[in-house]
Order: sequence, then C-alpha cells, then structure tokens
Amino acid sequence: MRAAILIVLGLVIGILGTVFSMNALRERNPFPHAVMSVMAHHAGALSAAVKSQRCDAAQSQQHLSRLLETSADIKEAFPGMDAPFLDEANKLHEQAQAALTAAPADCKALAAAIKPIGEVCQSCHQQYR
Repeated sequence: MRAAILIVLGLVIGILGTVFSMNALRERNPFPHAVMSVMAHHAGALSAAVKSQRCDAAQSQQHLSRLLETSADIKEAFPGMDAPFLDEANKLHEQAQAALTAAPADCKALAAAIKPIGEVCQSCHQQYR
C-alpha cells in the first residue's frame, strides 16, 4: 500500500513538473503574443467606437497609427514564417496605412476604413492560428 501511494505521488509530482516546464518553454518569447495583444487592443477600441457611435477623429487616428506601427513588428515577432504569412502581414500593414491615410472623421467612414483590416486579420488567423 505504501509503495502504491509513493508511486502515485511521484507521478503527480512528475506531471506537475512537466506542466510547469512546458509553460515556461512556451512563454520564453513573449514578443509574438505581445504584438498580437497590442494590435487586438487598438482594433478592439476602434470597433467599440463604431459600435457605440462615439467616433472621435483624434482617437481614431491615434488607434490607427498605433495599429500601423505595431503591424510593422509582425515580421520581427514571427521570424522564420513562410512567404504567405509575410504576405498577409504586408496586406495588414497596407490596409492600416490606407485607413490612416483616409483619416475617418465619423463612424461611417471609420467602419469602412477598419473593415478591410478586420478581414485581413480574420484571414490570417484562420490560416495560422
């Protein structure tokens, strides 16, 4: 009986050690997750502004600018990715640049400007997530 309890205890400790090790290895490079989180924040803020019909032009410009800047970090955050992934990253950067250049002043214009950004994000996440 004592031996069985020690074996079970050893297995539990081994499993816990493996889980902690795997989590540590997975999170050794937080940069890719951080890039995606920052982009999700700014895209979410723009979508929330459209949904609430409170589209301040200055705030929209700020969020679009940050989205553009962060999209430039995708290649660096995901080194070694294949060409189609990098093409999607380039499309996102181009769509963010176009939205920033359009300078949406109202909710209708902002919705039209962020729609292609959302489509590129969704396309990429369907393929690579």
